[in-house]
Amino acid sequence: MRLCAPSRLAGLFAVALAMASLAGAQAADLRVAVRGANGKPVADAVVMVRTARSAGEPARFAWPLVMEQRDMQFRPFVLIVPVGAEVAFPNHDKVRHHVYSFSAAKTFELKLYGHDELRRVRFDRPGVVAVGCNIHDDMAAYIRVVDTPYAGKTDASGVATIRNLPPGAGSLSVWHPYLRGGHDLVRDIDTPSGGATLTITLDLKPAPMAHGGY
Repeated sequence: MRLCAPSRLAGLFAVALAMASLAGAQAADLRVAVRGANGKPVADAVVMVRTARSAGEPARFAWPLVMEQRDMQFRPFVLIVPVGAEVAFPNHDKVRHHVYSFSAAKTFELKLYGHDELRRVRFDRPGVVAVGCNIHDDMAAYIRVVDTPYAGKTDASGVATIRNLPPGAGSLSVWHPYLRGGHDLVRDIDTPSGGATLTITLDLKPAPMAHGGY
C-alpha cells in the first residue's frame, strides 16, 4: 500500500478545505417578509423557491410532519411537507374525529377515531390539500405538499427565512389559504451570494368566522 507524503496530504486537505469554504460561501439566506394589503404581517404564508439546482433535490424539513387534533382544532393550521411524505394525524381530543380531504392533490378519508388514536396518510403529489372534519365543520387546516427543498412558512411577524439557497436566478412562489384567486403569487428572483430580503404583499380574503359552541 502506498502512503501519501505529508506534504501531499497537507495539499489535499487544503484543497478540500477551500472547496468546503467556497460551497459555504455560495449558500445564501433569503428573508421574505409577507404583508397584507393593509400593511400588517401575514402569518402562515408558504414561501417556496425553485432554482435550476433545486430540481430533483430531496426535501427534508426540520419540523414534525404531524397534524394533530387538539382543542377541537387542527394544529398547525398550515403544514408544509415534501412530496412522498407520510403525515401523522393524532387525535388528542376526548371526542372522535372524521378527517378527510377532497383536494385534487390528495383525496383521503380517516373514518371516526378517538382519543389518543393515530392515523397516517402519504402525500405523493405537490399541491394544496384542504383538510376538514366531517363531524365538526369549524375544524379546517391546510397541507402544502412541495417539490422543492427550499420552502418555509411565515411566523407571527410575517417573516420566513429560506436558508442555504443556491445564489442565482430562480422563481419565488408565495401562497396562503386566504389568498384571493387561490393561485400562488409568483415572482422571478436573483439571489446574490450574500443573501437578500424581499417584501411581498398579498391580497387576502377575510378569514372565515368560527361558529364554536361544541
